[in-house]
Amino acid sequence: MKKSPVILGLLFACSCASFAQSANLTTWPKGTSPEEVGKRVAARFVATPHTNFNRPTPPSVITYPETCAWYGALKFAKATNNDALKNDLIKRFEPMFTTEAKLIPPVTNVDWAVFGSVPLQLYIQTKDKRYLELGQDIADKQWAAPDEKAKAKVKPEQMEAFAKGYSWHTRMWIDDMFMITALQTQAYRATGDAKYINRAANEMVLYLDSLQKPNGLFYHAPDVPFFWGRGDGWMAAGMAEILSSLPENNPNRARIMKGYKTMMASLLKYQAPSGLWRQLIDEPTAWEESSSTGMFTYAMVVGVKKGWLDKKTYTPAARKAWLGLVSYIDENADVKDVCEGTNKKNDKQYYLDRKRIVGDLHGQAPILWTAAALMN
Repeated sequence: MKKSPVILGLLFACSCASFAQSANLTTWPKGTSPEEVGKRVAARFVATPHTNFNRPTPPSVITYPETCAWYGALKFAKATNNDALKNDLIKRFEPMFTTEAKLIPPVTNVDWAVFGSVPLQLYIQTKDKRYLELGQDIADKQWAAPDEKAKAKVKPEQMEAFAKGYSWHTRMWIDDMFMITALQTQAYRATGDAKYINRAANEMVLYLDSLQKPNGLFYHAPDVPFFWGRGDGWMAAGMAEILSSLPENNPNRARIMKGYKTMMASLLKYQAPSGLWRQLIDEPTAWEESSSTGMFTYAMVVGVKKGWLDKKTYTPAARKAWLGLVSYIDENADVKDVCEGTNKKNDKQYYLDRKRIVGDLHGQAPILWTAAALMN
């Protein structure tokens, strides 16, 4: 039977409404909204003792996955005006000034120094100068000459980079471009001093010019020719982080934006039907990995929200990624299929055989970043 124009119009309107709901970042099925998910994952973080990469032994210092999750929980608390959560995160930090001071990492390597982003975020939210002094001191030490103890472990190429005005933490691993960027960008946000954001931007351009491949992705390191998911995730998140605060007139902004957009376009091609990305991004047989997916989702959501990415193209991909990622959260608010801590190695099978961990904070952290970004 031929449908009347009125019925056809109603069907078209319903299909448009359905498409709009499925292609936005504001309307979510029950239990999957960023506010609901963020609350669960943040509460899980608050209840988690200081962790040593999921090992049973306590850490000697705060490890960077905990730092990144802590930072994410603070951002989520701010985005949702959740004072109770913020206070819990403050309570977690307070012993750092007294009984747990030994857990503050020394600024001897890039992974430990990122810890400074947490007190800087606490300062931004509380204006308590104790946090500023601690975080700013760490950010400054990242560009000051290393002390003799640290210098003993610094490679000659790192000191060569330092002599050229870069951080002596420069080691040309793509992980660095979140660790350095998060700390220095946070110092800029806390102080307004342009030297911090300029440092981060110069460093990011060095890594982009040295490591980004024509397809927009990054090898784990120059001597490791594999597109490892979480390594590339650090790069994506780092670019989103710095571009969110880098002034429009900064001479490095166009270069960083080009690197970011090139990477985002490449990621679209490699997203699995589930919405996730794989342990090795371009390897169709590799397992789907949650921490890299969280980082790519965060970077993509920020780009859509800020207007850097075309909404019609990237909103469906970001939504699909978030919903796929949420399905990897279990009843304890732990994320499954998180790649274990991974050193670089020129061996493809090494990456494919990495253990899949449940509850590792590498996986919890980017979910919190993304939930906060979706709420802003």
